[in-house]
Amino acid sequence: MEKLRTPSSRPSSIKDIARLARVSHSTVSRALKSSPLINPETADRVKRIAREVGYRPSAVARGLVTRHTMMIGVVVTSVSDPFISEVVGGIEDTARRAGYSVYLAESGADPERETGVVRSFAERRVDGIVVTASRVGALYTPLLEEMGVPIVLVNNQHPGEFVHSVIIENVVGSRVVTDYLIGLGHRRIGYLADRFGYQSNTERFAGYREALERRGLPFLPDLLVEGDGKAEGGLAGAEELLSRPEPPTAIVCYNDMTAMGALRAAYRHGVRVPADLSVVGFDDLAIASFFCPPLTTVRQPMRQMGLLAMETLLSLLANRGAGVTMRVPAELVVRESTAPPPKPR
Repeated sequence: MEKLRTPSSRPSSIKDIARLARVSHSTVSRALKSSPLINPETADRVKRIAREVGYRPSAVARGLVTRHTMMIGVVVTSVSDPFISEVVGGIEDTARRAGYSVYLAESGADPERETGVVRSFAERRVDGIVVTASRVGALYTPLLEEMGVPIVLVNNQHPGEFVHSVIIENVVGSRVVTDYLIGLGHRRIGYLADRFGYQSNTERFAGYREALERRGLPFLPDLLVEGDGKAEGGLAGAEELLSRPEPPTAIVCYNDMTAMGALRAAYRHGVRVPADLSVVGFDDLAIASFFCPPLTTVRQPMRQMGLLAMETLLSLLANRGAGVTMRVPAELVVRESTAPPPKPR
């Protein structure tokens, strides 16, 4: 009796199973797919032999037949960004359940590099692409027809709409958190922005301005400073605000990492949060509740946004999707970094 093994130098193939089972290649292929055209006894024997020889179907070979590689490319600005990691987690969870593998690449927030990575993914025949915090945005529209690969954006940072995207309600979220500060009694409210021209910053600043206008408060240019979206920039920007002759009693920060730097600046200046200064962020990162004090912020459902992006991509791959911009609601999360302003002395 012939031993059920194949040479160790190469993986087992359908050809090996067919030889051992003494059936045709097509019979093996159908049996492994549980085709009703194959006798159940024959199918069981083929599957048993496949298990014994350690057969694994080739994704490459399957892709040549189905024209699907079951691979998704994901372009991120930086893998170290806590916001990005949550979004990617939602993408991966959804992709894995659908049988897809995810390949990750960084753009470094460089538009040319971002486009290059997307083209590289397309050349490697991924079935679809998700781009987070895109600096190219609507410029992908002409590339869709050229590359033939569906693309979904998460938090598009380029001005203008894109045909398939998932976006947080930036304007509403910023307006709500600013209005909350005004409701506490704050009148001098600073805005610590991001200086890189992101669409999200433009929208969040607009929400801040809207809240002031609705409450009849003037916008004070000296209370606007720019950071870099990171803790270091938040530290420098907040120190600038706190050095003003008449500093703000509250600061709206572009994101939670900026707020982290602002809290550090307050500590350096001997400013108590929230007794002397209220600080709010945007994102609700997992670490936001562990800041000192815990941060009042606007929650982005980051994992859900990744899930929605991947579900949109799956619909496009199944030819069920249409051009749509999904706007995800933002939620105010009140913690201990906010309080009414100090009473005048």
